[in-house]
Amino acid sequence: MDQTYLDWPFLEAHHKKLALDLEAWCRENLNEISHERGDADEMCRRLVGKFGAAGWLRYAVPKAYGGVHDRLDVRSLCLIRETLARHDGLADFAFAMQGLGSGTISLFGSEGQRKEYLTAVGRGDRIAAFALSEPHAGSDVAAMSTSFREEGDHLVLNGCKTWISNGGIADYYTVFAREEGTSGSKGISAIIVDATTPGLEIAEKIEITAPHPLARLEFNECRVLKSALIGEQGRGFKYAMATLDIFRTTVGAASMGFAKRAMDEAMRRATSRQIFGGHLTDLQIIQSKLGDMALNIDASALLIYRAAWVKDCVADRVTREAAMAKLYATEAAQKIIDDAIQIFGGQGVVYGHIVERLYREVRSLRIYEGASEVQKIIIAGQALIPYQMETSSSSESR
Repeated sequence: MDQTYLDWPFLEAHHKKLALDLEAWCRENLNEISHERGDADEMCRRLVGKFGAAGWLRYAVPKAYGGVHDRLDVRSLCLIRETLARHDGLADFAFAMQGLGSGTISLFGSEGQRKEYLTAVGRGDRIAAFALSEPHAGSDVAAMSTSFREEGDHLVLNGCKTWISNGGIADYYTVFAREEGTSGSKGISAIIVDATTPGLEIAEKIEITAPHPLARLEFNECRVLKSALIGEQGRGFKYAMATLDIFRTTVGAASMGFAKRAMDEAMRRATSRQIFGGHLTDLQIIQSKLGDMALNIDASALLIYRAAWVKDCVADRVTREAAMAKLYATEAAQKIIDDAIQIFGGQGVVYGHIVERLYREVRSLRIYEGASEVQKIIIAGQALIPYQMETSSSSESR
């Protein structure tokens, strides 16, 4: 695999070492993953344990709680997700959810919450989940209806969350809910709910194209102590968006890992497959596909590591950069993998073949943590800001 990107100025020497060390570990340790339906829950539990024992989950929490860096280092998270995804999608999923499920606590949690949850996440002793989406509130987060009310020292939750990754295997959920009687984004708060809390039920396990732990959660008079509130009450929408600012970029990195594996498989197929008295690579149409693959992977990498570098080194918020990275990389990966299947022909659509599996794995990345259409709206909104400010200033001056 081409590793010249590790010498780009966005990355430092320790990032290159991380990528090479993880690559070697993956080759030795990711050869036993089952992709059969029904095995995903158990495999994810095992993977979290393996990552914890090997120290890779230390990159998912800050240094004060057993991590490697003082705060979450997005470039490291991207390198890890890219590498894991190139080897196996379920491995990427298991790692990513430890970061996303605990990310809001890392950013905004109290000292007590961080000590209790992040230390265990970094060791692989607790599995984390991020519960934001609802049946009628996915991309439109402010439309959520899951609610809570205060009762003495407790918060009482009622409602439903769906499409929750790690649903059914998580030890705790970072749940976003609105205070009863509020509307819009200002009434939303973030609350930690342990999986064993009475009133929390795994209502449905959801099967999707690529097996992952996924479930619908229901809250029925689910009572937690007020100390489970993350940060300030009513700031949950801001906390969710700040968390996604970090992890949207890593979604792009994972999709690029899938794309790199697809290109590698396609290159090997095209150079070895004989057709019409030569090889597939003698055909200009195949050369065109391979050239597009290489171009779009490099363009994805530039956007991804630009966004990660800006977050790590320049700005607190990277809404525009993260949206661009996720949008471009996920859409490009879908096309690259589709072209790889074309190059393999009938073999490429046989269930379980690597490019067929990549096709199923990559599809959901264009939807979760903000669908591609939503990313375009975000990018346009960010690009319009200076023009809107200019218009506003002109109106005021008149």
